[in-house]
Amino acid sequence: MNKRWSWLLLSLLFSVNAHAQLYKWVGQDGKVTYSDTPPPASAKKVEEKAITAAPVTSDLPFELAKAMKAQPVTLYTTSKCNACDSARSLLNARGIPYAEKTVNSNEDIARLQQVGGDKQLPFLTVGRNKLSGFEAEAWNILLGNAGYPENSQLPASYRNPPAQAAAPKKLAEPKASAAPVQDAASDSLPAAGNAPPGFRF
Repeated sequence: MNKRWSWLLLSLLFSVNAHAQLYKWVGQDGKVTYSDTPPPASAKKVEEKAITAAPVTSDLPFELAKAMKAQPVTLYTTSKCNACDSARSLLNARGIPYAEKTVNSNEDIARLQQVGGDKQLPFLTVGRNKLSGFEAEAWNILLGNAGYPENSQLPASYRNPPAQAAAPKKLAEPKASAAPVQDAASDSLPAAGNAPPGFRF
């Protein structure tokens, strides 16, 4: 696959997935593959990159697109959490476009703490503003202050990106086998007669 087609494929993947993982690997036949699904176990030279492209706002009403661009919303949740379900329901009912990050591992907890959260979930970020725990009134006030409409203006076809781990796991990179370094002179052909090394007549 030449570089032009590789970049075209990457561009397409970026436009489709606002928050996803992109994988690149070499198959047993030597073919390079780019995909948003994990590679087979037999794949070689696997590379993984998190894609965080800018959210697409062109199809959204002006007021909503403006708020989304200036004050993006991220919801941190965990499994078996009733308050997280209530938080998600509030955002969906109000028509708030958001990214969801799940917190289920020690790495996820560390990432949550990096962005200013504690161990209380759900955790909401609206631009630089943050709220721990779910309280509908406080969340609605924060969203209103950020310019989000009170009632949903999302097109019926709009879908939030799928939830992903707060700290996505990186695939272990295969160890590169050290190829023996050969001296250029040792690869050259033996001299014939009075010819310099590497030349034969």
